[in-house]
Amino acid sequence: MVLVAPSMLSADFSKLGEELRRVSDAGADWAHLDVMDGMFVPNITIGPLVVKAIRNCSDIVFDVHLMIQDPVRYVRQFADAGADYLTVHIEAEGDIPAALKLIRELGVKAGISIKPATPVSAVEPYLDMIDLILVMTVEPGFGGQSFKEEGLEKISALRRLIDSSGRDILISVDGGINRETGKRCKEAGVDVLAAGSYLFGREDMAAEIRLWKETF
Repeated sequence: MVLVAPSMLSADFSKLGEELRRVSDAGADWAHLDVMDGMFVPNITIGPLVVKAIRNCSDIVFDVHLMIQDPVRYVRQFADAGADYLTVHIEAEGDIPAALKLIRELGVKAGISIKPATPVSAVEPYLDMIDLILVMTVEPGFGGQSFKEEGLEKISALRRLIDSSGRDILISVDGGINRETGKRCKEAGVDVLAAGSYLFGREDMAAEIRLWKETF
C-alpha cells in the first residue's frame, strides 16, 4: 500500500499545528516538511524551531526535506526537533556523506533527494547510507508546479536499482502529485507520495487519501 505524505508547504501557516492535526486525522501516514534556506533554493520556509513547536501536535511521521546548502550544519537541530526522516539533496554544497552518516548516528532515517536533471546514476554511491530516495518531479523551491513526465522513467530506474541492490530503500516522489500522477508514480515503483496543493485543496482530504490507498 502506498504511503501518503501531505506536504505542509501547502498548509495554512497561520495555524500550522491545526493543519498538522487535520493531516493526521485524515489518515495520512507521514507529514512532509519542506525546509528552504534561500540559498539552495530561492525561498525561505521553516527551521528547527517550527518543527519542534508542532511536534507535540501529532505523532505522525515527520518527513523533513532539507533544501539547504551544507546540510550537515543543521542535522542535529532537526533530529532534536523530532524529525523521523531527514532528506538532503545530492546537489547541495557541503559534505553530503557526512550529513547522511550523522543523520543515521542520531537514530533518524536518512534520505537523499535528486532534482529533475540529476541522473539516477548519481545515487549509486549512496545506497549503503540511505533509507529513502526522494525524486523531485518539479524544480525544488516552489509549490504548485506541474508534474514533469520524465520523472516516471527515473522512478522505474531507481526501483530496478534498489531491487538489484538488495537494500531496503523507499522511493518517495514530490512535485505535481495528484490522483492521476500519483497512480502513475505508484505503478512505476514509488512507495511514498508527497502531495501538497492537491490534497490541501480537497474539501474532504480523508476521502481522497482513502481513495489513494484503496486504488493505487
